[in-house]
Amino acid sequence: QVQLVESGGGLVQAGGSLRLSCAASRVILAIRTMAWFRQAPGKPRELVASIIPGGVTNYADSVKGRFTISRDNAKNTVYLQLNSLKPEDTAVYYCNFAGATMADHWGQGTQVTVSS
Repeated sequence: QVQLVESGGGLVQAGGSLRLSCAASRVILAIRTMAWFRQAPGKPRELVASIIPGGVTNYADSVKGRFTISRDNAKNTVYLQLNSLKPEDTAVYYCNFAGATMADHWGQGTQVTVSS
């Protein structure tokens, strides 16, 4: 079974930065379109950013210019750099294949908490 393990979350003040990592096993991320999602309490899971095998990226309007998705194919890892964090960015962040639905397998996610 594919395993995606997220890490790097934490508590940070508004304006701060974090770098999230998503390490994969039993799948080669280089040939897959990968994405980061987030889910805040009481809200549906939303797509934050995606990256295709060729490296082209796409972002939700709410994070554009502040977050950066990248991948290291040698390490089979996808990253999400979070800058200029806002309290509304507080959520559990997950990585998965782009197009994943709630019916698919998800990792445990990593909690990001931004204090004002």
